[in-house]
Amino acid sequence: MVKPFLNDELSLVTDPDQDTTGAMNMAYWLLIVAAALVVGGLTMLYSASFNTAGLKFFRNQLIWVGAGVFGGGAAFLIGYRKLANASVVWMALSFILLMAALCFPEVNGANRWIRFRLPGLEMSLQPSEFAKIAVALFVAKYCADNMRTFNEWNNRRGILPLAGVTGLVILGILAGRDLGTTVLVGSMATLTLLAAGLWKRYILVPIAFAVLIGTYIFFHDPTRVARVTSFLRPEEVQSTSGYQLWNSLLAFGSGGWNGIGFMESRLKAKYLPEAHTDFILAIVGEELGLIAMLAVIVAYAVFAVCALKISLRSHSRLGMLLGFALTLGIVLQAAINMTVVIGVAPTKGMPAPFISYGGSNMMATLIAVGILVSIAADTAEPGYNERYRNSLRRKLSFLPWFRQYRDGE
Repeated sequence: MVKPFLNDELSLVTDPDQDTTGAMNMAYWLLIVAAALVVGGLTMLYSASFNTAGLKFFRNQLIWVGAGVFGGGAAFLIGYRKLANASVVWMALSFILLMAALCFPEVNGANRWIRFRLPGLEMSLQPSEFAKIAVALFVAKYCADNMRTFNEWNNRRGILPLAGVTGLVILGILAGRDLGTTVLVGSMATLTLLAAGLWKRYILVPIAFAVLIGTYIFFHDPTRVARVTSFLRPEEVQSTSGYQLWNSLLAFGSGGWNGIGFMESRLKAKYLPEAHTDFILAIVGEELGLIAMLAVIVAYAVFAVCALKISLRSHSRLGMLLGFALTLGIVLQAAINMTVVIGVAPTKGMPAPFISYGGSNMMATLIAVGILVSIAADTAEPGYNERYRNSLRRKLSFLPWFRQYRDGE
């Protein structure tokens, strides 16, 4: 019988040797599945966008994948503990960027993006994607540090500072009229708090908040209401608010089991808007068939299982809660996207993680993967990042500029 014990952070864990081996195995599988989804996504992006935009989107996505791999590697080397220690800084930076996005022109009725130029490239940054990571870090860190007090009202380390800071960032996302990400981040934060031991009566607050938001949108944004309700009758509104969903359903219907062939989609050319972004899975279904869609679902399921096992085997409460929050952020987003493209949920701009075109989402998701691997590595070897950083310093020591930087430290 495995005898549980309490470590220095008062988290209940089992046999540390068993957890160590299992966590690293799950991390390897996590990386394999993530890499497979990224490669598959790049392949389908090439197919979905080549006829209409050439290599533009494919090239941009490659740049963002590179940035995401670099960001994920940096998160791994820094370690989730240090990243969580600076969670207040990440929350403040996220809020500033969300407010800055409001100053840029609207795109599709929303102020979600900060646009900038690089040599020969026009890029955009979506702050709400990185706000998801900031909220996960902050909620996990706050609950881990204030386990005995975060449910109390009359305590300076209680629920009010937690709700205030988290709610401010979520309101910043909502201010940019990004309702889907608002719901996603709010759900992620709420479920993480429940996992941390939030008293059930506090759930009434986010429910009331959601009702108020829904009521406001219903009376002040009829266009968005029409988009949300179009999934209930896509055939009736196929030429107006249900146009995108109707063509998505046609794509799935024409694909059958085996699809009509790679690069052979008919609907991606002129009929299905956003074929390379939110509705790219419809092109997967049309060109590669139901079998490929089932493979995507299995890949997301394997990713979720691996990430949750990494979280549960962590020897720290912070690692468990942070891993759980990041897993929710990715898996819920994947579930929302898949239910939208098949008409089970209201149409909402939510990219498929690792697959859809969208630089900010790709980079943020790969950073989250880096943090999850960091949790697994810390379980296997506490303080692992110092060894990896020393190894990296030795490997870079042949570079003159790096030697000057190292000697000047």
